[in-house]
Amino acid sequence: MRLSPAAFVILCAIAMLVAIGVTGQILPATDPRTAELRPWVASRALGVTAYLLLFLEVALGLILSHPLNSTAWRKTMQVLPWHELLTVFTGAFLILHVALIVIDPYANVGILGALVPGLSAFRPVAVTLGTVALYALIFTAATAKWTRLLPSGWWLKVHRVAALTFLMAWAHALLAGTDSGALTPLYLATGLPILAGVAHRWWTARGRPQHVLPEAGPSETTIRRLGPAPVLVEES
Repeated sequence: MRLSPAAFVILCAIAMLVAIGVTGQILPATDPRTAELRPWVASRALGVTAYLLLFLEVALGLILSHPLNSTAWRKTMQVLPWHELLTVFTGAFLILHVALIVIDPYANVGILGALVPGLSAFRPVAVTLGTVALYALIFTAATAKWTRLLPSGWWLKVHRVAALTFLMAWAHALLAGTDSGALTPLYLATGLPILAGVAHRWWTARGRPQHVLPEAGPSETTIRRLGPAPVLVEES
C-alpha cells in the first residue's frame, strides 16, 4: 500500500489522537506527578506498538525473500501488500514515539538525544540503538521505494539490512524501557521466530544448487523485479 505524504500525515495525526485518548482513559491526570508521566507512558505504548508492527513487517519480508517463495510458496501477490502496509504503520507509530519521547521531561532524552547517537542522557546505549535502528529503517524503506536508483543486483542486498534493523530495535526495546522485565516474554516470543526465520532462509539458500550461466551465447540474462525479490528471466 502506497500513501501520499498528505495521507501519511493524516495517519500520524489520527494515531496521535488515539494515543492521547487512550492515555487519558488509562492514566488520567489526577495529580501533577501522574500528568508528568503521561508522555512517557504514551511514548512507551507507541514504541511497543511500533516494535510489534516491525516484527510483523520483517516476518512477512522473510517470507517474501525466502528462496522457496519463488519456487514453492509463491505468496508474493498475497503478502506484499500487507508488508507495504505494515511499513507505513510502523513509520507512523515510530514518528509519534520519537516525538513524545523528545518532549517528555521524565525521560530527559531531548531532540539531540533522540536524533544524534550517543547524546541521550537517559540510557545512552539503549537510545543510540533505537536511533540507529530508526535511520536503518528509513534507509531500507527508501531504497525499497526507489529501487531503480540502485545499481543492478544491489536492491536485495541492501534490503537485508532490515534483519539488522530488527535486531537493533529488539535490543533498544529490551534495554530502554523501565518495564522491560515484565515484557521479556514478549520480546522472546517475537525475537526468536525472526532469528529462526533468518537462519532457515540462510540455510535454504546455502543448500540450493548454484546454476552457472554461460558467459556468451544467443541469450541474455536480465533481472526483473517481481515484488520484493529479483527474478532471473532467460530471454532469447
